[in-house]
This record gives sequence, C-alpha cells and structure tokens, in this order.
Amino acid sequence: MSLSFHSPIDIQSHITQMRDSKIPSFPLTFPLKILLILAELGILFGFGLAASVEPDPRGYGTHQQFGLPPCTIQTLFGVNCPSCGGTTSVSNFVRGRWITSAKANLAVFLLSLVCLAFLPWAMISLRSGTLFRVEDPTKLALFLMIVITSVALLQWTARLISS
Repeated sequence: MSLSFHSPIDIQSHITQMRDSKIPSFPLTFPLKILLILAELGILFGFGLAASVEPDPRGYGTHQQFGLPPCTIQTLFGVNCPSCGGTTSVSNFVRGRWITSAKANLAVFLLSLVCLAFLPWAMISLRSGTLFRVEDPTKLALFLMIVITSVALLQWTARLISS
C-alpha cells in the first residue's frame, strides 16, 4: 500500500469534480453559510471548554467544576439522568480517552463523534457551496437525532435496571 499526496490544485479539482457530480447536494444560501460557521465555532468552543476541566473519575459530576449544582434527578431519586456523565464524556473525548468517554455517556460520546466529523464536513461544504453529499439536511438531522436519543434512552434504561 502506498500513500499519495495531493497538491492543493489536485484537491481543488477533486472538490470541483465532486460538486459537479450527479450526487445531489443541498445548495448553501448565505444564512446557511453563517449557520455552518457559527456551528463550527460553537463546537470548537464546547471542545475547548471540555478540555479546560478534568474529567471526574466517578464518570459524572465534571460539570460541577463550572459552578453548576449536582444533578437534580440524581439528588432527588438516587439514579443518574440520561445526561449524567455528559460533560465527563466530552472531557475524556477531547483527551483521546474514547473508551472512558463512551463508558461515561455513550450518547454524548456519539454526539461528540458527530461533532468531530462535522468540522471538516462543514469546511468542505463551505468551500463547495453545497451541503457536501447531503441532499436533504432535515432527513439527516432527524436520523442523527433519533439514533442519539435512542442510545440515550437505552443507556438510561440500563442504568435504571442496574441500580
């Protein structure tokens, strides 16, 4: 297996080829371009914020380093809520501890993966002028929301059964 390196001209021609291909893509309007840029900045800010705190070794509670109170559901009922471990998960994720991140909160780990993949995808989309390889952004968003929400509910159910 050999690695091939492309010059910026080759990459630009590749993007042009993909843009001109028969794969339908959703065109980017100016407001959508602004939305993509804001989403990228929000993700980078969130990852930066998660990197600024140490993951709690319990697997939850990292958010308290920001001055937030403990989880109300956990305090009142003694069980973790669906989002418990979310900040801990992202804090481990940005440190490359992906197994620990998934153990803290699998749904948030999946969301972090989606956010990580979103960054280069959004840049390619901005460069090409279309939502890269996405014909219907509503269907994609709905699919991702259903998958991540289902994982969160399954994980919460497993937590409730095991406590």
